[in-house]
Amino acid sequence: MGRSPDALTVDGLEPIGWSLVVLGAIIVVVGLVLVFGDRIPVLGHLPGDIVLKGDNLTVFIPLGTMFVVSVVVSLVLAFLNRR
Repeated sequence: MGRSPDALTVDGLEPIGWSLVVLGAIIVVVGLVLVFGDRIPVLGHLPGDIVLKGDNLTVFIPLGTMFVVSVVVSLVLAFLNRR
C-alpha cells in the first residue's frame, strides 16, 4: 500500500540539487552586493534613479538600477536554463 523503498532515487533529486546550487549562488551575489555595494560607484546613481529630497525626508527610487539588475538577472537565468 505504501511506497516501495527504492521509489526515490538520486536521479530524481538532480533538479532539486541544481535549484539549490542556483539559489546558493544568488544568495552569495546578494551578500556580496550588500557588503561591497558602497564601493560600486555606478550602483544607485544611474539615469532613471529618482531622488526626492524634502526638509526631513529623502525618498530614493532606483528605477534605472532596478532595470539594469533585472536585465542582468534575466540574462544569467536564461544562460543557466540553456542546457
